[in-house]
Amino acid sequence: MLLPLQGRNIAYDLVGPDNAPTVCITHSLASDGGSWAEQVPALLQAGFRVLRIDMRGHGGSDPVPGDYTMRALADDVAHVVGALAIPRIHYIGLSIGGMIGQAFALAHGERLISALWCDTLPASPKGAAEIWAQRMKTVRDANSLAPIADGTVERWLTDAFKAKNPGRWTQIRDTVIGTTPAGYLGCCAAILDFDFVPQLPSVRVPLLVVCGADDPGTPASENRRLAGLVPGARYEEIAGMKHFPNVEAPDAFNRIMLSWLEEHKRAR
Repeated sequence: MLLPLQGRNIAYDLVGPDNAPTVCITHSLASDGGSWAEQVPALLQAGFRVLRIDMRGHGGSDPVPGDYTMRALADDVAHVVGALAIPRIHYIGLSIGGMIGQAFALAHGERLISALWCDTLPASPKGAAEIWAQRMKTVRDANSLAPIADGTVERWLTDAFKAKNPGRWTQIRDTVIGTTPAGYLGCCAAILDFDFVPQLPSVRVPLLVVCGADDPGTPASENRRLAGLVPGARYEEIAGMKHFPNVEAPDAFNRIMLSWLEEHKRAR
């Protein structure tokens, strides 16, 4: 489904009973709502309504030229939630989705029942400017994400997953390739220019942080640090996983996710 916003469209998918509590899910850079396919059936079976939103320039959402900010991306989420007349949400976000979740909590905290941030960071990655500059140059030069697709998915999923699930691996790789260069580059700019560390102690939302123990890009140490910055937040780790534990270890991830949501299900 498409929602118009200032001359562009934001793509979203909303399933489940109208009167059920809504779980709003955001995805990683160079991905889309399809990266949460392993969670949707479990959420519906548990009695939740599921809203997945594609970031600008990702999936079915139109790109916006220029650099993006986490606040602008969080405002996109707020626009969709408001347009659908959903008063409050449980928020789940992975990677940049978790960064957007932090911006959403700081700017729109009154709309949150709970938050679950996965494999993410509380501030721009230290010492990564050269790595990101090279990726961005490659995408600009090719006007495509195809040259970085294999390396990207290899950072997200283990070799064992690729061997056992070649179809799903290829599907995720194809999603990377399908991301617009403008959407990718705009989001890269947001990742390289944010720092929520000073503000996170002011967040007053029930929070769980989850991370794959072997995530190379948003390491477990940074996720533990993030949980420590928000009063009352909890942290859980999934052993042996990289950046997409929700895809590679859905049973473990869903158990953690559903246990967390059940704690806060009755809150409105």
